[in-house]
Amino acid sequence: MSSPCAQVRRVGLFGGTHGNELSGVLLVRHWQQDGAEIQRAGVEVKPFLTNPRAVERCTRYIDCDLNRVFDPESLGRPVVEDIPYEVRRAQEINHIFGPKGSDDAYDLIFDLHNTTSNMGGTIILENSRDDFTIQMVHYIKKALAPEPCPALLIEHPSLKYSTTRSVAKHPVGVEVGPQPQGVARADVLDKMRKIVKHGLDFVQLFNEGKEFPPCTIEVFKIMEKVDYPRNKNGEIIAIIHPKLQDQDWQPLKNGDPLFLTLDGEVIPYQGNCTVYPTFINEAAYYEKKQAFVKTEKIKLTAKHLRLPVSEQSTS
Repeated sequence: MSSPCAQVRRVGLFGGTHGNELSGVLLVRHWQQDGAEIQRAGVEVKPFLTNPRAVERCTRYIDCDLNRVFDPESLGRPVVEDIPYEVRRAQEINHIFGPKGSDDAYDLIFDLHNTTSNMGGTIILENSRDDFTIQMVHYIKKALAPEPCPALLIEHPSLKYSTTRSVAKHPVGVEVGPQPQGVARADVLDKMRKIVKHGLDFVQLFNEGKEFPPCTIEVFKIMEKVDYPRNKNGEIIAIIHPKLQDQDWQPLKNGDPLFLTLDGEVIPYQGNCTVYPTFINEAAYYEKKQAFVKTEKIKLTAKHLRLPVSEQSTS
């Protein structure tokens, strides 16, 4: 995807895609009442609660994961009585903020999530060739330094996510933890709020014609998902080793402790290259049979970015 050659005019701020991830829920509700801090000249910024029924019940979802149903099949599915709630909701969101893949879609969406893993304030990218979002991440990382702001790239040939934010031309996930499900921690909420603030500041500077020279960022690229060891009945027989717990983004080398069985046996990591695990012991991923995600560290570069003079905002 190329960089926008026109102003970024419409930005969505999504909260409650998962109804028990409370930082985004609370921020979106606050901004709906008082949007002063998210207003930027010449930009329509729309805070939006994506899964209100799940929010009401403080559960991840009602029928299925809203953050996995923005695929063409689900978005084109006929609306009949027994259609899952989240599939119907995905179609409504696609109607308001999309259609996905069209010129009419929102320019940018920040989708606000929490994790029970020790990931800090993470930005999730879906496209390694999107100069606009790479430049934005570079800007946010610099603004937050020395506080780390890891970037996770979920672009993968066979792992298809079909996220809620993917209706936008430039989808950005904001994943902040550790925070238990159904709980709001002030430090985690503050981290999320700062990432959004700096992202919106970047949009304003871009619209005003600021020049962003070529840049390089370090990102963690998803390699594969790793399940817990299980018995023949599919039941978990080992848990995350204490030495791996809370070590998101830290190097994992061959022979390092990975899992611990209930008999006290240590199961080590076996791999010929160093990997960087994340989403370690994420509560929501037990049902997805996922103990952690293996990533590799790579560099992404973005070209020089500047809005053409004819498009620049003069406000």
